[in-house]
Amino acid sequence: MFLSSLEPRTARTTAEVVKYVVWPLAVLTVLHRVVIKAVNRFRTDDFKPVYEAALAFLNRRPVYTANFQWVDPHYLYPPSGTLLISPIAVIDPERSRWLFILANAIAILIALYLLLRMFGLRLDSPVAPILVLAAFASETVTNTLVFTNINGLVLLGEVAFLALLLKRRDLWAGVAIGLTFAVKPILAPLLLLPLLRGQWKVFLTAAGVPLALTAIAWPLSVDAWQFVEHTVPYLLESRDYFNSAIVGNGMYYGLPGWLVAGLRVVLGLMVVAALWLLYRYCRKDELFFVCTSAGVLLGASFLLSSLGQMYYSMMLFPLLMTVLLPNSVMRNWPAWLAVYGFLSYDSWLSGRWVEAGRAAEYMKTTFGWSLLLIVVFAVLLDRYLAARREGRLDGGIEPSHLLPTAKTEATTPPKPDPEPERETAAP
Repeated sequence: MFLSSLEPRTARTTAEVVKYVVWPLAVLTVLHRVVIKAVNRFRTDDFKPVYEAALAFLNRRPVYTANFQWVDPHYLYPPSGTLLISPIAVIDPERSRWLFILANAIAILIALYLLLRMFGLRLDSPVAPILVLAAFASETVTNTLVFTNINGLVLLGEVAFLALLLKRRDLWAGVAIGLTFAVKPILAPLLLLPLLRGQWKVFLTAAGVPLALTAIAWPLSVDAWQFVEHTVPYLLESRDYFNSAIVGNGMYYGLPGWLVAGLRVVLGLMVVAALWLLYRYCRKDELFFVCTSAGVLLGASFLLSSLGQMYYSMMLFPLLMTVLLPNSVMRNWPAWLAVYGFLSYDSWLSGRWVEAGRAAEYMKTTFGWSLLLIVVFAVLLDRYLAARREGRLDGGIEPSHLLPTAKTEATTPPKPDPEPERETAAP
């Protein structure tokens, strides 16, 4: 049976070939990232301050004691997040870290499965192994596991929120995103989606879950108010290291303030215009509207806020998945040039061209996020102008090649004129 499956009697379909080729690559890449790279550690350790904070919380010691003059990873979660992650300190730090890595990897895999289901696909689709391989080969997933932070679980919260939002399961959608708010507010821009769609119940649980967890955690923490006085001011500051936002790179390279502000304003206006076009003309196509708008909102928040780190880019996976839709804004080469900038694990540091290599390495994420937002805006604007020119704005701004062809009325071929009757001579 096994040998016959290696060489079937009938020719394989293209889909079967893709699955047989890509699944082994995807599985081994996942194992390598989880068992080898993540366990080995590299460069920095986001897990250590989280474990120490959880241990301090369980032992009724101060949690918010970080010295922000140092560039080492700091503990920045609010008391509600401390409560949620506190069980990791029940066991020793090494085994706890391994379990945290595993939890993030499983969360990412579940998120990818939910993405497949959102787009009407199953695990037997050839897209499934391609998605898993691309995700775990990326910088964002690799460094989330290697640095051992919580972003994999946040991705699961994001995808669950979008999936439940599309199914109109509003209260559960609020629970999904509310759990992420309890730890970090990185997904807060997505609340614009239920606001625009009139799904008001989302806000009940989106606010209720973190508030309830905070109410429980506050009296259990010995220095909860220090989060407000000591940590929040640091979160609101911009920094010039490990920061791919425009303001971060501007500070690093010493750009004038007016130039940094101008770049933020111009890109911000593009974002507003893109969101208006999406809402005005595309909101009836719910999957396209929700996933594309989510990507624009999050990409803008990474680029235009005070802090954006490259491994946040996994939150853009729903936007990238829209490439499967015929009206996707991602079906062009500049969009995937942008994706290379913020997803590639390649390092551009060069021993031969030191300054140019350093600039390429430090700017590639900022370049990628910026180009992605520009592409989305440009594609939507082009569609709008084309639809206005053709007088079909009332029907939306779908690309003209996707519009149904006009049905011509069936006409029967004209009957030939009857031959004139021959005159007969009178007898």
